[in-house]
Amino acid sequence: MPLHKGPDKPDERPLSVNPFYGEADPVGGMTEAPPKHRLPTSPLPPSTAYQVVHDELMLDGNSRLNLATFVTTWMEPQAGVLMGECRDKNMIDKDEYPRTAELERRCVAMLADLWNAPDPSAAVGCSTTGSSEACMLAGMALKRRWAQRNADRYPGARPNLVMGVNVQVCWEKFCNFWEVEARLVPMEGERFHLDPQAAAELCDENTIGVVGILGSTFDGSYEPIADLCAALDALQERTGLDIPVHVDGASGAMVAPFLDEDLVWDFRLPRVASINTSGHKYGLVYPGVGWALWRDKEALPEELVFRVNYLGGDMPTFALNFSRPGAQVVAQYYTFLRLGREGYRAVQQSTRDVARGVAARVEALGDFRLLTRGDELPVFAFTTAPDVQAFDVFDVSRRLRERGWLVPAYTFPANREDLSVLRVVCRNGFSTDLADLFVDDLGSLLPELRRQPHPSTDNKGAATGFHH
Repeated sequence: MPLHKGPDKPDERPLSVNPFYGEADPVGGMTEAPPKHRLPTSPLPPSTAYQVVHDELMLDGNSRLNLATFVTTWMEPQAGVLMGECRDKNMIDKDEYPRTAELERRCVAMLADLWNAPDPSAAVGCSTTGSSEACMLAGMALKRRWAQRNADRYPGARPNLVMGVNVQVCWEKFCNFWEVEARLVPMEGERFHLDPQAAAELCDENTIGVVGILGSTFDGSYEPIADLCAALDALQERTGLDIPVHVDGASGAMVAPFLDEDLVWDFRLPRVASINTSGHKYGLVYPGVGWALWRDKEALPEELVFRVNYLGGDMPTFALNFSRPGAQVVAQYYTFLRLGREGYRAVQQSTRDVARGVAARVEALGDFRLLTRGDELPVFAFTTAPDVQAFDVFDVSRRLRERGWLVPAYTFPANREDLSVLRVVCRNGFSTDLADLFVDDLGSLLPELRRQPHPSTDNKGAATGFHH
C-alpha cells in the first residue's frame, strides 16, 4: 500500500469560481425586497431573481395583440433555438465567427437579387440593428457623394434632403445629427404621402438626394417611386441636376417583391442608389436587424468604409455601432432558407388578406371611414365617419386598450392636422381567428361609445399614440 504525506506547503488560497455559483442566502431572497435603483448588497438565488423580473414583466402588454408595431412578434421555435445558440457571438468578430459572417454575406446577396440589382455580385450591403441605422448609413453615403461632387462649394453650402412629411422620425434625426436641411413635401387633401412633382420642385444644387417610402407608416400606402424617378429625370434634362433616390423600404421592400411583382420601385430604376429594409418587420425576424444595400461600389464612397485589422483579419465595416449579437442575422438567413420566394409570398399574401378582410369589416360597422384598405402594406388607417359626434379615434383607442388591444390613434402632420386616425398593422401571427376577436371587441364597444354626449379626449396631443 502506498504511503502518502501532506503537502510541503499549506494549500490555502481563495476558491476561484464564478460568483454566480456561490451559494446565496435563500431566506434573504424571500424576506427582503431588492432595491430598484441601486445594486443589491447581496446576491439573490437565480430562481428568486428570475421570478422578480418575470412578475414585473407580466404587466407589459401582450405583443401578439399589439396592432401598433410593425416589428415581428412571432417566429418558429426552431428560429428561437438558433438565436439562443448564437446570442453570445459578436457579429463584428468576423474572423472569430466566419460562418456567421458568411451567412450575413449570403443575405446581402439574396436581397440584391430580390431587389433586381443590375449585377447582384457588384451590389454592396451590410446588416444593421434596424432600419433606423440603415437610413443613417444611406443618408451619410448620399451626403458624402454630394460633398465629393461639390468640393468647390462644400462646406460653405448647406446640403438638403427632400422627402415627404410622412417619413419615419429616423430621417429627421439624420438631418439633425448630420446637419442637413430637411425639405418636406406636405400632405394635401387625400394624398397622405410625397408628390413626385412637388419633390422635384424642392430640389436644387445642394440636394443630396430624395427619399421615397415604400410603405408609409401613417397609412400603409406605397409612395410612387417610379413616378418620383421620372420627375427627377425630367429635372435633370432641364437643369442638369442629377439627384439620386434612396428607397426606405423598411416594410414594403419585403412585401412588394412577393405580392406586387409588376410594381417597379427598386434597382430596376437607374436613379435608385440605395435601399433599406427591416429584417425585423416583414422580413419576419425578431428585433433587431435591418439591411442597407447600394447599387454598386460607386454609390457607397469608399472613404466611409473602415478596414480594421481585428482579431487577425481584414474587416471592412460600415456601421454606427460595433459589437452586437449575430443571432438576428442567423435568424434572417434561417427565414430566407426556410421560406424561399414561395413561402414569403404565401405568408405576406395571408397577412394582406387578413388586413383587407378586417378593413372591410371595420367599414361595415358604419361608424368609420377607411383611408386605406390594406392592399399595399398589410396596414390600414381609418377615422370616424363624418356623422359621428359622440366619440373620436382617441376614445376608441383607449377603450380597445381595456380589452388588451394596442391600436394607436394619432393626428396627421402639417396640412392635414385636422385628421386623426386609428391604424392597424397586420403581421404574421395575427391570424384570422385573432382578427375575428378584434372586430368583435371593436363592435361590442360601439353601443356605449355612441351613448357618450361628446368625445372625452380634451388634449389630443397628449393622447396621440406613437405611430411608427
